[in-house]
Amino acid sequence: MAFKTLKTSRAPITLDELGQRLARRKAELGLPALPRNSGNRRTPSKRALLKAIEDAGGQW
Repeated sequence: MAFKTLKTSRAPITLDELGQRLARRKAELGLPALPRNSGNRRTPSKRALLKAIEDAGGQW
């Protein structure tokens, strides 16, 4: 536990569980999937960073 003096009445949840809860809530509310940023106004350094991430096999 991060805080020795913190007393909570709820059990902690994992990030996986949080993601599942959020996905379920979005589905229940009927929230649409948001479009990705088109990137028209990115700086050259940001474009280079994103390309390097993609080349390394990552997804941004």
